[in-house]
Amino acid sequence: MSTQEPAAKRDRTHYLYIAVIAAVGLGIAVGILFPEVGKELKPLGTGFVNLIKMMISPIIFCTIALGVGSVAKAAKVGRVGGLAIGYFLVMSTVALIIGLVVGNILQPGTGLHLTPEIAEKGQDQIAKSEGTVEFLLGIIPKTLVSAFTEGEVLQTLLVALLAGFALQKLGTKGEPIRRGIEHIQRLVFRILAMIMWAAPVGAFGAIAAVVGETGWKALQSLAVIMLGFYITCGLFVFVVLGLIIGVFARVNIFKLLKYLGREFLLILSTSSSESALPRLIAKMEHAGVSKPVVGITVPTGYSFNLDGTAIYLTMASIFIADALDKPLTIGEQISLLVFMIIASKGAAGVTGAGLATLAGGLSSHRPELVDGVGFIVGIDRFMSEARALTNFAGNAVATVLIGTWTNEIDREQLDRTLNGQSPFDEATLLDENSSDASAESGKKKM
Repeated sequence: MSTQEPAAKRDRTHYLYIAVIAAVGLGIAVGILFPEVGKELKPLGTGFVNLIKMMISPIIFCTIALGVGSVAKAAKVGRVGGLAIGYFLVMSTVALIIGLVVGNILQPGTGLHLTPEIAEKGQDQIAKSEGTVEFLLGIIPKTLVSAFTEGEVLQTLLVALLAGFALQKLGTKGEPIRRGIEHIQRLVFRILAMIMWAAPVGAFGAIAAVVGETGWKALQSLAVIMLGFYITCGLFVFVVLGLIIGVFARVNIFKLLKYLGREFLLILSTSSSESALPRLIAKMEHAGVSKPVVGITVPTGYSFNLDGTAIYLTMASIFIADALDKPLTIGEQISLLVFMIIASKGAAGVTGAGLATLAGGLSSHRPELVDGVGFIVGIDRFMSEARALTNFAGNAVATVLIGTWTNEIDREQLDRTLNGQSPFDEATLLDENSSDASAESGKKKM
C-alpha cells in the first residue's frame, strides 16, 4: 500500500508553465495586432509582479533568520558573507571587462543620429538614481517593521541577520521562536504557490504592453546592440560561469539551468529576477545547499551580484556615446562604469532600475550623454529580461560555489536533484527535509 502513496501526488504545475508560454505568445500577437489594447493590459503584468514582491520580505526574513539562528557559531555567517561578497566583486569585474570588449568591437551606436525629441526622454530618468551614500544609509530601516512594509530587500536582510544572531544568543530559550518562524515560513511559501497560478495572466499583460508600446519598427534600428547584448550574456553564462562551476564544483551548468528552467520562464515573462527569488531560495535548499549559505548568498547576490547589469551598463554607455558622436575613451569608460556598478547595488531585481542607473552615471560623469538614454528606453524592457536572466544564473552558480567552498553542501542530494532523481515539490515550494542535516553528511564527502 505504501508503494502507491507517491503515485497519488502528481505535479500538475507543468500545466501552469505551458499556460505561461501560451500567454506570452498571445500577448505578442495582441501587442502587434492591437497595440492600443496591449498598452491597456499593462496593469495585469504590474499586478502580478506586485503580488510576487509582496512575498519577498517575509520569505527573506524567515529564510535568513532560521539559517543564521541555527548556526552554532556566528563566525560561519561572517565567513560565508565575506566569501560571497568577494566572489561577487570579482565576477562583476569580469562582466565589466567582457562588456567593454564586446561594446568596443561592435560599436553599435556608430552611424546613428539621435533626434532631440527622442533624446529629451533621457532627462526623466536622472531623478530616479541615487548616490552611494544614499544607498548605504538606505540599508538601515526607519523602524524594525518598516523594512517589511516598504519592501526593501537590503533592509529586510539587515533585520533578518539581527534576528538570526539574537536567536543564536538566546540558545534553547529561543527555540519556541525559531519553531514559530518555521511555521510562518511554511505559510508564506504556500501563499506564494497559490499566487503562481496567476502567472499566465501576468505574463500576457506584461508582454502585450511591451510589444504594444514599442512595436517592431522601434527594434529594427537597435537590433545590433540587442543581439550583441544577448550573445554576450549567453557567452558569460555558458562559457565563463559554466567553466567556473565545472572546475570548482564539478557541476554541469546545463543541468543546473535545466533544474531552474521554470524560474527562467517566470523571469522571461515578468522581466524581473526578483519574481523568482523565493523559488531560488527554496530550490537551492532542496538541492542540498545548507540554509545559512542559501539564506545569506541568495539575497546578498540580488544586491551585489549584478553580472547582467554590468554587461548592460558597459554596452549601453558605449552605444549612447557612439550614437551621439561623442565616443568615450578607455579611461572614461572605466571610471564611468566603476561608478555605475557601485551605484546600482540593490537594484538587480527591479525592472527598469538599470536604466535609472545608466542615466545617473552618465549625468555624474558625462552630462552631455544623458540625452541619449531616451533612445534606449524603447528596448530597455527587452534588454532587462537578459539582464535579469543573467543575474539569476549568476546567483544560482554563486550559491552552489559558496556551498562547495564552505563544505555546506550535500553532494549526493545535489547530484540526485540535478539528475532528476529527487524532484522539487512544486505544491509547497518547501523542502521538508532539512538541508542542514544533509550538509553535515556532505562535509564528509567533500
